[in-house]
Formats: sequence, C-alpha cells, structure tokens
Amino acid sequence: KLKANKFAEIDPGEFYIFNLPGGMEQVAQFRPYTKIKDGLLIDFEYPRNEFFADQGSRVILFSGKEPNLRWGEYANCIFQLGEEFGVRKIYYVGSFAGATPHSREPRIICSVLNEEQKANLKEHDVRFTNYEGPASIATLLNKFSREKGIEMTNLVAEIPAYIQVKNPRAIEAVIKRLVRILDLDIDLNDLHRTSLEFEKNIDKALAKQPILTEQVRKLEDNYDSETFGTDENFENWLRQQGIDKL
Repeated sequence: KLKANKFAEIDPGEFYIFNLPGGMEQVAQFRPYTKIKDGLLIDFEYPRNEFFADQGSRVILFSGKEPNLRWGEYANCIFQLGEEFGVRKIYYVGSFAGATPHSREPRIICSVLNEEQKANLKEHDVRFTNYEGPASIATLLNKFSREKGIEMTNLVAEIPAYIQVKNPRAIEAVIKRLVRILDLDIDLNDLHRTSLEFEKNIDKALAKQPILTEQVRKLEDNYDSETFGTDENFENWLRQQGIDKL
C-alpha cells in the first residue's frame, strides 16, 4: 500500500452549484452532504478535491468531484500544483456502466494523446475507445495536457450496469495495470480478496432473482465469446495471464 498523506486541496466554493429551482429529487445531487443523528449535527461536507503524496514512490494522487462551473480554472488548479512538483505524466482512472458481468474481469477502456503512448499500453490489456459526444472534465484535462506537453492516459473500467455500489473488482482491474505501468511495489492481495468476496455476495443476491440471473448469463456468454471467440483473442488472453502456451 502507498503511504500517501494529504497535503493540499481545492476550495470547492468557486466550482459547484449547491442549489437549483425545483423539487428535492432534482436538487439533492447538487447539495452538500450532511448527517444528523438524534437531533445532533454530526457532519457537513462540501465536495472534496484533495491531493495526497507518497514520497517513497514519488506519486501524487488526486481525488475529486467533477465541477459544475469554471472548468478551466479548476483544471488550472491541478496543473499549477503539478508544475510546482515537476509532474510529467498524469493517469486518470474512473468507471462507467456497461455490459461487463460482475463475474468477469472488467474491460479497461483507454484513451491517450499520441501513438507512442498507445504502443506502450498495448501489452496491458486495454481497449482504445472510439467516442464522440458530451465531454467530461477528464477530456479537458487531456486537452490541457497536450498543450502543456504532459503525457496523460485515461483508464476507465466498464462495470456492470445492474450493480449500483462501489465495485472493488473494477478498482483492482485498474490498479493492477497502474502498478505494472508505473512499476510500483504494492501488495494487492487484500484488494484481490475483497474482490472475490464482492463477487460471492453478488452471486448470493442474484440467486434470489432468477430473471436477472438469466440476463447475467447472457452477458457472460457475450463476454466469453468476444474474449475467446478467435484463436488470436485466445492467444492474447493467455499472454495477458502470463501463459505462453498450453
């Protein structure tokens, strides 16, 4: 595990909408989080945008929430700190809901800024995306990175659309690639055990829902057909597992 400590944060006041006209269902997603227990205020939290550093591995981590306002200024906050510490590479990690079943390795969708990056990532079992549509803050960070001559890579896990909780298997899929790419010495055994327990719990829940279970089986068949459907795909999968041949 990294021994990362928080050392900086972005003030959220300039970048978020906290209220809109309309009912609570519409505005709830914009409001700060609060917790009140037995009539006592326990917690009140604005969106967090925090920087952590691990000096041993020379890695800076940033955890934040996509802003509603002033995207350019928000991005500049990130790059100003990066310039102060001489950051030359940025890796964005995230997830999106798709057709990967919970019982299979999440697909990792990737986008980069140049062909050299693309060539270096092919051995890490990623899929390069084709996309046209609404942009995210990550896309703007890519644009700024290109303008500043910084290498940026997006690694996004495809997670099951039928599961609406934190997905440790997707986290493991992204992290194990980052560990290889950055040559980090991190023990992922605890994370792997958490992933296996997560899968078992989902299996137990599905056992009570036969219709959803059948839909998941179809997703598994489609996934396996795509992964193992040709000799080339099967050989690629073997290499990714560290197996030269059977």
